[in-house]
This record gives sequence, C-alpha cells and structure tokens, in this order.
Amino acid sequence: MSKMIAVNAGSSTLKFKLFEMPAEQVLAEGVIERIAMPNGHVAIKYGSGQKYEITTDVADHEAAIQILLDQLLALKIIHNYNEIDGVGHRVVAGGEFFDKSVVITPEVLKKIESLAELAPLHEPANVLGIKAFQKILPDVISVAVFDTGFHASMPEKNFLYSIPYEYYEKYQARKYGAHGISYRFVSQRAAEVLQKPVEDLKLIILHIGAGASICAVNHGKSLDTSMGFTPLTGITMATRSGDVDPSLLALVMQKEGITDINEMIEILNKKSGLLGISGVSADMREVEAAQAENHRARLAREIYINRIVRYIGAYLAELQGADAIVFTAGVGENSVTVRKEVTDQLGYFGIKIDQEKNNVRGEVRDLSTPDAKIKTLLVPTNEELMIVRDAQALSQTK
Repeated sequence: MSKMIAVNAGSSTLKFKLFEMPAEQVLAEGVIERIAMPNGHVAIKYGSGQKYEITTDVADHEAAIQILLDQLLALKIIHNYNEIDGVGHRVVAGGEFFDKSVVITPEVLKKIESLAELAPLHEPANVLGIKAFQKILPDVISVAVFDTGFHASMPEKNFLYSIPYEYYEKYQARKYGAHGISYRFVSQRAAEVLQKPVEDLKLIILHIGAGASICAVNHGKSLDTSMGFTPLTGITMATRSGDVDPSLLALVMQKEGITDINEMIEILNKKSGLLGISGVSADMREVEAAQAENHRARLAREIYINRIVRYIGAYLAELQGADAIVFTAGVGENSVTVRKEVTDQLGYFGIKIDQEKNNVRGEVRDLSTPDAKIKTLLVPTNEELMIVRDAQALSQTK
C-alpha cells in the first residue's frame, strides 16, 4: 500500500486529494485558498466526514504546502512524511514536449516553465506548486500529468490553424486543447458503463464546468476538441468567451481605447461568457434562476446551449456517428436542465433521454430512452484519481 497526493496548484489556491493506493481510497481532500492574501483559508475533509477548517495567513505556495502537511500529521491522517510515496501535479500545458505523464526532473521542469505562454493563467502557478513540493519533500517522486497530453493524438488537419505555416514551425502555434486528464478518465469509465472496450467506441464528451470544452474521442484517442492554443476558445464558458472573430477584437480595442492586447485577453478570459452576456453571474444556477424575468440571462443560456449543440453536430459528422454523448464536470454532472436542453435539439440524430432518469446529479447513469440510437451518459469525472494512477505507475518504474 502507498499514499499518493494529487495536486492542482492555482495562483492563489491549492487543491489536493490524498489517496491510499492501489485501493484508490480517498484519505483526505481539501483546498487552501487566498495564498499570498490576507485571511487565507484552509479546509480539509477526512475520515468518515470529519472536517477541519482554519483561517490563517498563507505567505506563498511553500507555506501552503507546509500547512497542508502539518495538518495531515496533526489530524493523524499520516504519521510521518515517509508515508507519502508520490505527488502527482496537474499541469495544464505540455506543448509538443509532453504527450504523456512524466517524472519531473530539472530538465522537465525547465520545459514546463518555458510553456507558460500556452496557459498564462495556470502554468506559472503549476510550476510554483511543483517547486514547493520538491523543496519540502525532496526525496518523494513528483509526476507531471498534462491536461494537453490526451490530445496529442489529434491529426495535423485538426490541430493546425489556417495561418502561415511558418508560425507553427517557429512558435508551435497550433491547437493543444485542455481537460485531457478528465477526458481520459471519463472515456475509460464510459466504456465500462457501455461494457465495451474503449478502443471500439466513438464518444463525444462534454466537460462543461466553469471552464468548458468538448472532445471527439475515436477509439480511445482524441480526434478533435473545442479548446485551442489556450483554454479560451471553443464553446461559451462561465467567464470565457469561446470562439470570437479576431477582427472584432481590433474594433473593440479601438473604440474602447484599449492599447494593450493583454487587457483585451483579460476581458475575454474573465469578463465574458455567461457573465458577460447575462450581466448577472458566471454561475449557471444563478443565470437560470434569473432568466424568467431577465432577457440577457435567458439569452446567455440560449447562446451557451447553442454553442454546445453546434460542436456536437460537427463532431458527429467528423466521427461519422457516435456510440454515446457523455456529460461530465460541474454543469454537465449537476444541471438537469442543461442536459435536457442540449439533448432536446439532437433528436434528429436519434439522441433521446428519459426525463425521469435525467433527474439525477453526480451519479454514473445511462440517461437514454430504450429506442435511442445514440446513448447519453452521465459520468462524473475524477481527474485526481487519474493523476495518482499515473503517479503510482511512474513511481514503480523509477
């Protein structure tokens, strides 16, 4: 038996989940918030539902990890650091360097740092988390698990943009996608539900949470996905715009007196999507609650659903059919109405769901009617489990 930690380090947060492997039992999970801000918050769940919470200043990521490890000891979840056999880090961008998970060496870390421009909101924070864990637990193996890795199987015709080819040669300007850790887990779990090898299936997976994307999975491999060079493109998200005509940005910048393209990118990342259209919230639940009396809230939902349906239609054509549509992530797992509104527009393809079966949240379930030609599944994602599985596998080969 071994203990493995899955880590997702953000700029001001650090999420973790501690597993007993290979039993895949969750021993503890939690989050440290407001890192490098006043009144940091530490929340840990462990045992049979026990909770530990404290408000304290957290100077940086190293301090956050020290607090985490100290509390794991204090709560007797572990008895010493030697019980921890590996740390798996979610890393958003692997670029063209990494098509699978790797043990983090100094050379690997340098390459990860060089990829910051592919995910400027995430990659620098991922690096901070890696460095902090390696400093505090220098003898424990650290593994990088890349959100882009699953999409390395995309063919050139799908990952290249119709811009001068030299930009790809010089700058690796291409589609990389995201949410690959989730897609890998969900595709395998969906295959179990369908009782078929994943290599025999064509799946369209909808990872729709605050960040949202769609992936066409052909025989267990990514064929195409909606996110692009960064996680900004594709379908409408909570605060991200999704696909936008680049020429429109030039017009808006000129009219608004915006001279720095980074300011415009910030608007597309943090002030657009559901929030930008509705003016109400980035939270789908709040937008839904407001739509009866708020035209913009209703419009935001309509655009959100429309973009999802549009991509599903494209991927059905690209895959030449599908065995199943799979909903996952925060909205996909919990919004009964979003699942209904999406599938209601796909009846032409033989996609039909049973509304009684659909009245569920966060459970693995086949939502299809008996006469559906294409299955509709609800499969909760578990990126942390995928991360520690990779960490354990690599720790055994070191």
